[in-house]
Amino acid sequence: MAFLEVSNIKKKFGKTEVLKGIDFSLDYGRVISIIGSSGSGKTTLLRCLNFLERPDEGTININGNTVFDAHSHKKASEEEIRQKRLSFGLVFQSFNLFPQHTVLRNITLAPELYETEKLKKGTSEYGTKKEAFEAIEKHAEELIAAVGLSDKKDSYPCQLSGGQQQRVAIARALAMKPDILCFDEPTSALDPELTGEVLRVIKELRDEGRTMIVVTHEMEFARQVSDEIIFMANGIIEEQGPPEELFGNPKSEILRSFLSGISK
Repeated sequence: MAFLEVSNIKKKFGKTEVLKGIDFSLDYGRVISIIGSSGSGKTTLLRCLNFLERPDEGTININGNTVFDAHSHKKASEEEIRQKRLSFGLVFQSFNLFPQHTVLRNITLAPELYETEKLKKGTSEYGTKKEAFEAIEKHAEELIAAVGLSDKKDSYPCQLSGGQQQRVAIARALAMKPDILCFDEPTSALDPELTGEVLRVIKELRDEGRTMIVVTHEMEFARQVSDEIIFMANGIIEEQGPPEELFGNPKSEILRSFLSGISK
């Protein structure tokens, strides 16, 4: 059984059908990259997986557990949705850091709020808030070091380059210890010279065995980092396969046209 199973995900906005029935699976420790033209549904799919949008149809299963079923008659509470989001960490293309907080605080804020709730319910592994917050800060500092920003932990987002801000965003997503890390065009807001530092961090995460879904327009990066490539067009998966197969021998005329346009 695959670690993540996505079945028949559909999503409309008004009369516009953005996702027309998406099916794919992802094994633990593997990386899928999603490519395609603007408007193909890539970001909407990620937002559905992260429960930022509610699919109209379909199911999402993680490690054998159903985390979403469109046909369930029970409406999920905000608390249940927050709990489900913990399975996925999302790194946005525009960073979305809190400008009023330091790098360290950007990373510790969500885990502290979550642990405070667990302490109130008696479900925390820590005995006191002090113990919990000390552990959270230690983990945050380890993540900051892992993305190469130990000297910036007390800096504010406005004092960082775009590449540094995106690395902070990656550390922040990792701080909640998600099962699956998702990236939505992580380099699209960066100048070309800053792109490499972010892609290096993602490659390091791949080498650590992280389970990841990467929406990207960087074809060479997708080729290097992915176990599987999904090419989306017009709200469906037009073609899917290993990088060498998808890039080396595309079967779909739409994919051939897309790759030809990228290479020009």
